[in-house]
Amino acid sequence: MADVIDVFRQFLVLGCSSFGGPIAHIGYFRERFVQREQWLSDAAYADLLALCQFLPGPVSSQVGMGLGLMRAGWPGAVAAWIGFTFPSAILLVLASAVVSANPDWLAEGWFQGLKVAAVAVVAQAVLGMQRKLAPDRGRASLMAFAAVLVLLVPLAWVQLLALVIGAVAGLTLLPPPDDHSMSHERLKVPVHKGVSLLLLVALVGMLVALPWLAAEARPVAIQQLAGFLQAGSLVFGGGHVVLPLLEQSLVPPGWISLDQFLAGYGAAQAVPGPMFSFAGFLGFDLSGGLQGIGGALLALLALFLPAFLLVGGALPFWSVLGKRATMRRALRGINAAVVGVLLAALFQPVWLAGIKNSADFSLAMVAFLLLVGWKQPAWRVVVVCGLVGGFTLSS
Repeated sequence: MADVIDVFRQFLVLGCSSFGGPIAHIGYFRERFVQREQWLSDAAYADLLALCQFLPGPVSSQVGMGLGLMRAGWPGAVAAWIGFTFPSAILLVLASAVVSANPDWLAEGWFQGLKVAAVAVVAQAVLGMQRKLAPDRGRASLMAFAAVLVLLVPLAWVQLLALVIGAVAGLTLLPPPDDHSMSHERLKVPVHKGVSLLLLVALVGMLVALPWLAAEARPVAIQQLAGFLQAGSLVFGGGHVVLPLLEQSLVPPGWISLDQFLAGYGAAQAVPGPMFSFAGFLGFDLSGGLQGIGGALLALLALFLPAFLLVGGALPFWSVLGKRATMRRALRGINAAVVGVLLAALFQPVWLAGIKNSADFSLAMVAFLLLVGWKQPAWRVVVVCGLVGGFTLSS
């Protein structure tokens, strides 16, 4: 029990202070749990990070779940998730409550400023991911192909098709990776492999059931939860990629307006912790289904559930499977396609909804300069855009 409490305390501190997105979170985790607390070695941490980069889902949250799981079993994984996620989720639920109580604020300039900030933040994410995940001619071409496919065929399943094409291209067209730095240290995971197999079977069963859950004949709340489950199962490349998946699931049916969706996404940049906490903002006030604190909690659970199943199911096997060249080659193609999906989202819906005139474009350029050139944290840039918008912009 002492270990569980310690896990919760450590991650609560990080959940209240970890600004900067998943890459920064990974650095915070290494400093605290490898260097300071010495819960595991650098080699073991590298193995855990490699697994979470391979799996779909929120990378930093999955690393946190894995650390808690290895430290204190399943109670530790839950404690790590609650401590790291709930500070930002509570802030975003409060933001959603304010917007819900004052819907006229959607027309205010500061709200437009948040949407402009979202343009700059997504553009920074695309640039950073392209440099890391699609730096060469082959992967850049795959990125562009995925973006064109998603833009010209605006259906939710096309995003999954782009990832499948990326995996096939990675196996057949892209050169194999030359990275031989992956650790051979076996991770110590207090989960029986039989339990892990059951978790993976449960995940497959959930994915098979998603079309049935999302059918129009189901209650609206079930359809909405299916959208969160699908997004949590298909997000490769970090939290920003959840934007196009959730937008396709929630905005076209009219469960939330695009303006409110993008403003909530902008607000999510101004809080610490994982991007997936955005689910709390959405679940609090979806039309016709999820509502209030219960809706926010259910949305959070649905978005993060696939990550729990994947980490618990894959971690005991990773020391062997993670070294297979075929898996790593497929991941290279998937990651390049992921950047293309996010690039498409930068145009539709983020750019088209956020940039209305030359003043919006000017503010977006300044915000992008602050993020990329001046290396300012996203939360600070979002606050600046909101303040500037409140004085100068209109939606």
